[in-house]
Amino acid sequence: VFVKTKGILSMAITSMQKPNGCLSSGRFTARRSQPRRRGVPMCAFPNLLGGKSQNGTGAVENIKKEISDELKYREATGGSDKSEATYAATAWSVHNRLVDSFNRTHEHWQKKDPKFVYYLSAEFLMGRTMTNAIYNLGLEGEYADAVRALGTDLETVTSAEVDAALGNGGLGRLASCFLDSMASLDLPGWGYGIRYRYGMFKQGIAADGKQMEVPDKWIPETGNPWEIRRSAIRFPVGFYGSVSNGTWTPAENVEAVACDVPIPGYRTTTTSNLRLWDCEPMEEFDLEAFNAGEYDKAVLNKRKADEIVAVLYPNDATEEGKELRLKQQYFFVAASLQDTLARFLEKHSDLEKLPEKACFQMNDTHPTIAVPELMRLLIDVHGLEFNKAWEITKKSLAYTNHTVMPEALEKWPVAVLEKLLPRHMQLIEQINATWLASIHGHVEKKVASAAPADPADVPTEDSEEEEVDPVAEALKKYSIVQENPWNKGEMLVNMAYLAVVGSFAVNGVAAIHSEIIKEDIFPQFVEIFPEKFQNKTNGVTLRRWLAYCNPELSSLITEALGTDEWIRDATLLAKLKPMAEDAAFRKKWMAVKLKRKEKLAAHIKASTGYDVPVKSMFDVQVKRIHEYKRQLMNAVSLIHRYQKIKAASPEERAKMIPRVAIMGGKAASAYYMAKKIVALINAVSKTVNNDPEVGDLLKVIFLPNYNVTEAEIIIPAAELSQHISTAGTEASGTSNMKFALNGSTIIGTMDGANIEIAENTGIENLFTFGVDAADISRLREERKDFKDYDPRWNAAFEAIRKGEFGDAEYFEDLADSVNVMNDRHNDWFLVANDFATYMDAQDEADALYADQEEWTKRSIIYTASNGFFSSDRTISQYANEIWGVKPAKPN
Repeated sequence: VFVKTKGILSMAITSMQKPNGCLSSGRFTARRSQPRRRGVPMCAFPNLLGGKSQNGTGAVENIKKEISDELKYREATGGSDKSEATYAATAWSVHNRLVDSFNRTHEHWQKKDPKFVYYLSAEFLMGRTMTNAIYNLGLEGEYADAVRALGTDLETVTSAEVDAALGNGGLGRLASCFLDSMASLDLPGWGYGIRYRYGMFKQGIAADGKQMEVPDKWIPETGNPWEIRRSAIRFPVGFYGSVSNGTWTPAENVEAVACDVPIPGYRTTTTSNLRLWDCEPMEEFDLEAFNAGEYDKAVLNKRKADEIVAVLYPNDATEEGKELRLKQQYFFVAASLQDTLARFLEKHSDLEKLPEKACFQMNDTHPTIAVPELMRLLIDVHGLEFNKAWEITKKSLAYTNHTVMPEALEKWPVAVLEKLLPRHMQLIEQINATWLASIHGHVEKKVASAAPADPADVPTEDSEEEEVDPVAEALKKYSIVQENPWNKGEMLVNMAYLAVVGSFAVNGVAAIHSEIIKEDIFPQFVEIFPEKFQNKTNGVTLRRWLAYCNPELSSLITEALGTDEWIRDATLLAKLKPMAEDAAFRKKWMAVKLKRKEKLAAHIKASTGYDVPVKSMFDVQVKRIHEYKRQLMNAVSLIHRYQKIKAASPEERAKMIPRVAIMGGKAASAYYMAKKIVALINAVSKTVNNDPEVGDLLKVIFLPNYNVTEAEIIIPAAELSQHISTAGTEASGTSNMKFALNGSTIIGTMDGANIEIAENTGIENLFTFGVDAADISRLREERKDFKDYDPRWNAAFEAIRKGEFGDAEYFEDLADSVNVMNDRHNDWFLVANDFATYMDAQDEADALYADQEEWTKRSIIYTASNGFFSSDRTISQYANEIWGVKPAKPN
């Protein structure tokens, strides 16, 4: 650990003896007295973990007393406040049990010294913690009885919790599912990320239907009961400055301070850890500057430190925003690697053994600065020579690619890296040179074998063209540093290429995605080391995404199977499949779905003011707003549905399937077109929902501020879920897995994990449409000549252009983007091409929904067929096939 003494960092060596409630910070042990929070000791309560040691009336009375004491001493309510104060008191009670389990787990791992996996991720979309923690600890009954005795109920108490805004979409939610599975499988592993003080933003909808962005402040002013701030565990992180003879002198320095979030496994004694880094300045306040009247300068260091952890994904439309994003990425990676190396060196002296004890999994390209940072630490701090450090690095790092979208395959300008991280840019150039030298012979042979056979094709000495070295040209495809094709002269660092070269394993996250990255994204690297590339199809934790968010269905499944072991062993869900033929079971299944629809309808009323009929089909598309996810196609289909209802006779309307179309998701603050799509959906909603002629045949709902808690209400109620991205653009998707496990049918393209869901469920049970991924490139080339627009498409856009759905001028360029092919617009995601088959699939869904018995059979088959998508299965594969990490369960 580092302690500031007169502004100079010095190493503070402490005893290896750890006090209860503290955890080794690194090379030396962080030691501090047991902290007290307003008079209540952090570990004051005895071991009450689990239902075996204490259960029944005694356990309930103990919990009730703890909550009452917390209310009395911490919240100072005397037990009279039954809302936020009761939540806080209950949360601190759960916190104590988590700390107890956390300590025992890490004491056990300290003794056993197993290999660890360290999961590096820019985001962890945790959602609420209380329900998950209580259920995973196996104390749901005790806590329910205790709070009931205090005059409330557990659902009311848990509803007071605010979602932890540490992530935005599927990437962060997947990371959270993975941590749950690691702990549940007793795997030694930690997550590492940033303790953002604000989420990306809290989404609101203005009166004109446009997205509003307000700060998403999620950390309670009274303290976060789900974290343990370890102020003694801190590491320096530098930026800017200069390099002389391989020595980097940063011009700006901050300190990363550890905050631990215990992650309890399901029905096990293991509680793992998510270590988040807060940022503090080296010197918080410059009194001399303040006294000189330079008030801004006096707090400048604090402001710069606060900026790093202020907001998840700052807007990178400006150069300052880009620089801040890179700062964030380096900040948490640098702190995490220093921490893990220090922990390794507590027990080991030979850094060449690091790959035997640590695997760093880089979750997409955000943490890939870990490649040069690990090199820097090994060379500059620990004195290893380059080649030895490079071998250690390549054996310690693994990389997961999550997308083929350009914005996620980061490419940082060399000028930015040289400015912010000059030593790292030096190392990247050295890594690149070493890499290209290592494959020069391979490329030379490849060029020679592809040389033209006809001498006429070979340039002559008299040729006016500048002679080009064909091998040097070919090597450019493999180079980590490349010229920007859109800005001649600007050099870029391809972070995905850096990750591939610097890792021992590279994986995609769905079968089709893993093939795409081999064939389209990294084919030149597959030539060199095909054995590096793997597939690890994503999964979701059945605890949060079925057992806890859908308790009625969970109870029905447990009753039908005669056990709740399916929560741990998802393969048991397959035993539900024959029950789809049982009329009595189908009736129970329908009753459960209706109850969840009623809950969602009440939520819609509270959130939007709209009443929705629960006997209608609940059709859902909730996910990040992006052109490739094609919410625009859904909106256009709803305009057609509205027009069809308006034109229909009473007899025709009587035969129509009523539908509630529910959409939600955030558009990135700088994403112009995505924000227009949000506005269009809300314009359609306003028109449709206020037209008395339409009545209950169609309701269009946009639920603002989609997050984990919203998803836990929406997904169990869904009957049809839309996963309609252009084929070949969605790496995997995980919301499709959640919907399928909760018995929602899917309308979708053959993209991402939809393909594997179709294989498991039977493709005949999905409503599929759209062009194949293999045809995408050709169709994009031909898109400018496409004339076969569907009449329903044309009619919908004509209505938009006439202003029937809000401001026609505002939506003009959105309409042009998929209709007018020119230098600005190209319908890159082929919305028009797929529209007709999409509408055919919608008609198929309507036809099946008319037969509720058949629809329910299909719903049961979805749940029964998709146990494969448990994140426990995914993590087992990572552990066995990439990480080499074995279970180490505490006694």
